[in-house]
Amino acid sequence: MGSLATHFTASLFLVPLGIRRLLCSSSLYLQNPSQYRSKLWYFSNPRWKNLDFYALVIALPIASFADVFLFLTFSGLPIYRFAFLQRSLVFLFFWVLIVLIVFRENFDHLLIHESLVFVFSAILFVAEYSVIGKGINGLGEILYEWLGGLTLVCAACCLYLSIRPTAFFAEFLLSSGIVFKGTWSLQAGLSLYSDVFSLKGCHKFLTDVVCDLEEDTLRGVTLINLLFVGHAIGVLTACLVLFGILSSNWNLRYADGTGSLLSELDLLHEIEVE
Repeated sequence: MGSLATHFTASLFLVPLGIRRLLCSSSLYLQNPSQYRSKLWYFSNPRWKNLDFYALVIALPIASFADVFLFLTFSGLPIYRFAFLQRSLVFLFFWVLIVLIVFRENFDHLLIHESLVFVFSAILFVAEYSVIGKGINGLGEILYEWLGGLTLVCAACCLYLSIRPTAFFAEFLLSSGIVFKGTWSLQAGLSLYSDVFSLKGCHKFLTDVVCDLEEDTLRGVTLINLLFVGHAIGVLTACLVLFGILSSNWNLRYADGTGSLLSELDLLHEIEVE
């Protein structure tokens, strides 16, 4: 269950998060491809540049508590009520992931291995997949199936990065997948909870979108699939264009976002020059 506001909020967090991760990881890769290594989070200096990280630190527990409140007060079908509880746990564990990243970056890198955190991230994405669109039928089920598929792609990328942190293509897919999740989440919200973007011949019934005629259903499924292909082409093109711009314009690279590893690479480069 959800609303246009919740889908818009998810998109508002995911799209900038994915773009920033792609920008920082691409800058680090282009700096020295042979020395590239993916990072859990690309922190920046000064600290105010990490607004997306601080926003998640605050927003995730708020979202978790909000779903717990809905679980306690919701009087509808049990399947929807327990969906709120399951989603609140997913939000909570993603917040735990953020805490682990903070602890690893600021205290002891050896105590918490980076690969284990990537594995934990993959598990959380799978957990998120298990609660996406739970109890939703009709055309809404198709929308959430695509969203669940994107979540599994992110999980697979995290799992692969836990084994091969030098695989830039996995990092590229992860960043693009996060952006794609954000745009498709907004599309799902518009298609399900907005009368302006509703599908022709279909209407909202409780939490589902149903069509009166089979022809309308087939047309709706086809339109959803076409929209997904359109989003995929748009996101992939935008990410490739961003990577191309960074590769041809050194000054546009986000050097601060590459963290301490970039500093080490710069130091090695200076030593080689000397």
